[in-house]
Amino acid sequence: MSQTNTSLLEEVLQWSQETCRQQLKSVLPKLTSLHNKSESWHDHLSILKTITDKFLPHISLSELEDECFSKILPKVVTIFESMMKEISEQVGGLSSQNTELCALLRSILEAMMKIIDVLSTCVHHVGSFEETPDLNAIRSLPSCILKILRETFHHCKKSEVIYCGRLSLVADLLQGLFKAAYSLQKCLLELLDRISLDSSASEEKVSDIVTVIHSLLDICSIISNLDMALHANTWKFLIKQSLKYQSLVEEHLHHGNITTSLCDNLLVSFHNSVELAEQIQHAGLQEETQCPEYKLFLKTAKMCRFFANTLVHYIKEFKVFLNKYCTHFHQIYLQIISKFPPSLCAPTLPAALLAELNAVALVPMNALLLQLLPLSPFAEVVLQEGLCLIPEHKLPHCLLLVSVLDQLSSQPDDVLQLWYTGSQFSEEMPRLPLYQALFASFRHCYPERKVPVLLPGVMMKGQAQVQITLHHHICVHLCASVAALPPVYFPMLECCLIEAVLQADNQTALLATDVWCFSARYGTTELCLHHVLLIAQLVKTCPAECYQSFHLALLLKRMVFLMTPDQQMELVTRFPPSEVENHSVWHHVLVRALSCDVRHCVEADIISVTQKTVTEWQNGGFKLGQVTKVNAVLLSLLVVVRGQSSAEEQCMLSAARTVVQLWSRMSPDQVQAHPVLQHSLQLLLSISAILVKNIEPQIICQGLLCVDALVSQQCPDQLLLAALEFLSSLGKIFFPPDSQSQILPKLSSLFGVLLANKSWLLHQHALEAFSHFAEITNHEEVISQSLSEEETKTRVVNYLSKTVSGQEDVETQLQRIKLETPVIEQHNTKLEGKENIVNKPAAVADTEPCPKRARQETSTEEEYSRYVQTAESALKAIQTLSEGKANTTAPPPQWLESRLQDLQTLITHIKSAINKT
Repeated sequence: MSQTNTSLLEEVLQWSQETCRQQLKSVLPKLTSLHNKSESWHDHLSILKTITDKFLPHISLSELEDECFSKILPKVVTIFESMMKEISEQVGGLSSQNTELCALLRSILEAMMKIIDVLSTCVHHVGSFEETPDLNAIRSLPSCILKILRETFHHCKKSEVIYCGRLSLVADLLQGLFKAAYSLQKCLLELLDRISLDSSASEEKVSDIVTVIHSLLDICSIISNLDMALHANTWKFLIKQSLKYQSLVEEHLHHGNITTSLCDNLLVSFHNSVELAEQIQHAGLQEETQCPEYKLFLKTAKMCRFFANTLVHYIKEFKVFLNKYCTHFHQIYLQIISKFPPSLCAPTLPAALLAELNAVALVPMNALLLQLLPLSPFAEVVLQEGLCLIPEHKLPHCLLLVSVLDQLSSQPDDVLQLWYTGSQFSEEMPRLPLYQALFASFRHCYPERKVPVLLPGVMMKGQAQVQITLHHHICVHLCASVAALPPVYFPMLECCLIEAVLQADNQTALLATDVWCFSARYGTTELCLHHVLLIAQLVKTCPAECYQSFHLALLLKRMVFLMTPDQQMELVTRFPPSEVENHSVWHHVLVRALSCDVRHCVEADIISVTQKTVTEWQNGGFKLGQVTKVNAVLLSLLVVVRGQSSAEEQCMLSAARTVVQLWSRMSPDQVQAHPVLQHSLQLLLSISAILVKNIEPQIICQGLLCVDALVSQQCPDQLLLAALEFLSSLGKIFFPPDSQSQILPKLSSLFGVLLANKSWLLHQHALEAFSHFAEITNHEEVISQSLSEEETKTRVVNYLSKTVSGQEDVETQLQRIKLETPVIEQHNTKLEGKENIVNKPAAVADTEPCPKRARQETSTEEEYSRYVQTAESALKAIQTLSEGKANTTAPPPQWLESRLQDLQTLITHIKSAINKT
């Protein structure tokens, strides 16, 4: 600084306040000019101090910006940044031995503190005016201060890295610098809070407010780990300003940055809270509410609540601008829910800490979801088909859909349509109907269903709350949703239910069955009848071997219970049990579900048609090709006998006569050779297990011989299970002495073989069957003879004593289930690709007929069939040529007619030969 300028400063410092006021107009321009031209930090600070101490108090509010702030503050920012740069360049050589460098860095930090003090003076002066300042009157001040605050907080945050182990040499000054900046920000925010803009504010003022908001957002990202109170207060002011000037700034704000930062802060504070809770638990401090760890947990949880509520509030006010960020909102919901029970990855925490986390994070998530429901992009994210989620997020996503289901009852029609109907037009983003998405999500929660995870049940008056499975939980909420569903959405519900029933996962189909039965019971009787007739038609047209048949049969079985007697009679009329082709329906109906009159009618028809079919088979020479028809009626007969309470009832006696008639045709050699007869044997064994008291010993012996012929070879598990059922029932019989030598050794041998079976399923059933036989039989020698093998004996003893061996720990179980999951999913996908047989009801009439079951033929029949098919193909080819449908213009040869005549003569001879035989 020149001698003249130095003299001016020294002179001004001697002036009184009155002299400064008088000389303001002449001296202040010189000082501001001098300030901008000086190159020394010391000179800058001297001039700044002089201006703010001597002249600032005398500048009116209207002149502050033009006469002072706009001329000195830009240079202040430049000076401050140069100081920061100097520290960065010099700090590498800092050490306790390098006293000169240490003194230099400390002097720079002290100078930075003086700059902040100068800015604080400016803020206090503006705040001293009674009138509310206009933003234009202090325009340069907020932007300057916010830049310096950002630099200061960033320097403090990175101080350990910047000073690299030598922080102690300047720690006191850094602490003072932070406190000064903290105080400056507080004063600035109080000042800005006094300012108000009306709806006619200029674009320049709006731009300034937007700049302030974005600058504070930038500062928030820096101070997040410095001070909780500062962080929270800065966010509070940022949101307050955004809402205060909402109509002015909403189109200019960086909504994505603001919501992303809120989400990130929410997640950080939430995860910190969870980690602190785990630390408290591991240290055994959950009861020590006054310990530092517990207090820190409460503070962190409070921050979590603040960010969650702030996010909800911001979305509520600016949701129209947040469509692009719905994926982010979906992810944060999943991440938070995944840390709470019943999620498999949730930590185990003390009840008090978990309740606190629930209040600060889980409760706000429900409020968040309520704000997001009207947003179609959010629905598109949540309901997208084939949504790819990490395993930890599959259950949270399922629970999210349940929460959506619960909240829709209070939503307007447009929101209901958005979620219930799915995408309707090709130009829309594809989305599933909510019910379909929920069933699909439940299907993907295989590990949680397998464990199973438990959730709190619905509170019932006068009853304690119980824990329920995921299946139970979703079923309750689905049924409650159906009860409140507007009628216009019932066709959509029916489509979702039938699709869920027809997919491959058994438990998902069972869930859909539960909901369907509720909707039938809750709805009108006409609706119930309509559903039963529809399902019965699907059962009838569906091949018995496919998984869809199993799911549909279970649904039909349960739905019949919900029908009135008149409706059940309508079912009998539509699908008469007197016709064999309808037995694919009736062998899935429990006769005890029918009213008394309907039951007698159905039982009589089934027994009559069974006897008729068996008689026709007998009169026709017991042809193998007719066995499938016999099996169909036997399956229905099994349903009838299972529904009887007494073995002496007339229908049981009639059934027994039919069974005895069929056993006489069961040859062990033929059963081994023909799978269709194995099915017959399976049905006869199951029926005979019920009618065993009405069957003679020689017939029982015949059954044991057939079973013995099959257990030694690979045969279907269903047949072996039926055999076990039959063997178990023999405990009810005391065999006469003349038949014991034939039956008891065979019985012991079969039990011994089946108890040693390596299949865990068959082995378990064998243990159950043998234990039941042992409890009721009078032939105790069978028991000891069946347990001749020591290993078998040990297994039976362990089973009877309920000894559990090799029980898994929780971690091993989870790992096993995780390995099972992709195998099960792949299996179900393969099934659906292979057996896509049954379509939705709306399209049933348009589908091709289901393929018929393969007909069992003798070798002679196969030869006849093959030769006839060859002849038919040749004749059709000749017809195509003669009618000009082939790509040829040549006329038929002259000899063709005579050759066809010869063929006609040959066909006549064949027909004559057939008639003679």
